[in-house]
Amino acid sequence: MNTDDPWPNAYAARSRVLKIQAKLHQWAIDDSDRRFADLYNLVYDPAVLVDAWQRVKGNRGARSAGVDGQTAYYIKAIRGEQAFLSELRDDLKARRFQPDAVREVMIPKPGGKRRRLGIATVRDRVVQAALKTVLEPIFEADFKPCSYGFRPGRRAQDAIAEIHYLTSRSYEWVLEGDIKACFDEISHVGLMDRVRARIGDKRVLGLVKAFLKSDILGEDQRLRESRTGAPQGGILSPLLSNIALSVLDEHFAEAWEATGDSHDRQQRRRKGLANYRLVRYADDFVVLVAGNRTDAERLRGETARVLLPMGLRLSEEKTVIVHIDEGFDFLGMHIQRHKKRGAQKRYVYTYPSRAALASVKAKVRGATRGTTNQSLSELLNRLNPVLRGWTNYHRHGAASKTFSYLSAFTWRRVWIWLRHKHPKATVKDLRRRYLPGWWPTQDEARLFKPDTVAIVRYRYRGAAIPSPWATNESVA
Repeated sequence: MNTDDPWPNAYAARSRVLKIQAKLHQWAIDDSDRRFADLYNLVYDPAVLVDAWQRVKGNRGARSAGVDGQTAYYIKAIRGEQAFLSELRDDLKARRFQPDAVREVMIPKPGGKRRRLGIATVRDRVVQAALKTVLEPIFEADFKPCSYGFRPGRRAQDAIAEIHYLTSRSYEWVLEGDIKACFDEISHVGLMDRVRARIGDKRVLGLVKAFLKSDILGEDQRLRESRTGAPQGGILSPLLSNIALSVLDEHFAEAWEATGDSHDRQQRRRKGLANYRLVRYADDFVVLVAGNRTDAERLRGETARVLLPMGLRLSEEKTVIVHIDEGFDFLGMHIQRHKKRGAQKRYVYTYPSRAALASVKAKVRGATRGTTNQSLSELLNRLNPVLRGWTNYHRHGAASKTFSYLSAFTWRRVWIWLRHKHPKATVKDLRRRYLPGWWPTQDEARLFKPDTVAIVRYRYRGAAIPSPWATNESVA
C-alpha cells in the first residue's frame, strides 16, 4: 500500500489490518525462531492508525482524559479526526513521537484496598492500539493453549470449562496462585528480553520501552518515574503482561509434554508420580494436580522460581492449596465436587461465587439507594444492563437458584425505591401505575428477570479455539 494515499474509511482499514495480521501470524507460525526486523512502518500505516482510532474512540474509556485533558470526543469535535491522525502519523514517521505521562487514578477494591489505574492520553492510546495490532498476531503464534485472558477468541468461560474438564478427570488438588501486584512489579528488563526474542526492529522496541518508562502523574499531582510494571488500564498492557507471564505457560507446557502420551501418564500415576496442568487467565491462575497435597506443595515453590526472572512474586497469604471437594473460587465462579442429589456419584459443579453475587447486589443496592429524582424507566435502564450482563456470564453454571434469588432481591429493592419515591401512595396505586402483573414496568422499560435466563452448559473447546487470523490472504 502506498502510505501517501488518502486515508481509508473504517471498513477498508479493518479489512487491510486483518490481512496484515494474518500474514504476520502465518510468518510467525512458519518460523518459530524468526525475529521480525521491519515492523515500524506498519505502526504508522494509515489503515492501522485508522483502525486503532476506531477502537480507541469506541472504547468505554474514550470519555476519560489523560494529562492533556483531551478526550476522544474533543478530538472528533474540535481537532478533527483526519488532522489528528495526520499529525500523529507525521510524528511517528519522523520518530518525533514521545509518550506523555500517565494519569494515575486509584480505584477501590473489595476489602478497602485500592488498585492503580493508568489513564494515557488519547494520542498515546492510539499508538498503543497500533502497536498491539502489529505485535499481537506475532506473539499469539507462541502463546500456549492454557492461557485464556486478554486473547482474541478466548474468554473466561473457556478457562472455567478447562478446569471443569480436568477436575472431573482425577486432577483433584488445586494450587490457587495469586501474583502479588502483577501489573506493578513486572520487570522491564525481563519483559523486554522476551519481546526481543521475536522483535528485531529497534524502533518498535524503543516505542514499547518508552511506554513502559512513561512517567506517572499521581493523584497528588506529583510526577514519578516508572521503574517496573505496565500501567493497568493501558491498551498495550494486557499483551505485555501475557508476554511476561507466558514464561509460566511455557514451563508447565514443557513439563506436560515431557510426561508423554496418555499411557505414559497412567504409568507415572501407578509409580506415584504426579501429573499437573496450568490454567491461566491474565494474572489469575490455578495448577491442577493429579497426585497428592505434597505434589501441590512442591509446585508452589517451582512456580515461584519460574516467576522470579520476571520480577514477580507469589502472595504467600493468597496462594493456597485446596482439594476439589473443598471447592475454590476462580473468575467469579465457585468450583466444587460433591454428590448429586439422590445419587452416590460425585460430580464437579460450577456456581456463581458468593463474592460475585455480593458484587452485583451492591450495584443493585447502589442504584436503588439515595436519590429518587428520576423516573422508574430511567432506573430500570440502569439496572437492566447490569443484570443482563451478570446473568449471561454465569448462565453456564448451576445458577438457577441464584438467579431466582437475584430476581427477588432486585424486585424488593425496586419496590422499596418506589415506596420512597411516592411515600403517600398506596400499594394499590403503585401497583396500578408501575407494577402490571406485579413486575416493575414503565413506558418501554421493564425490569429484567434473571430467573428467565436459561442455564446452558458451556461447550468445552480445549485446544481447538480458532485463531482470528486463520487465513493466508496476502497483504495488498
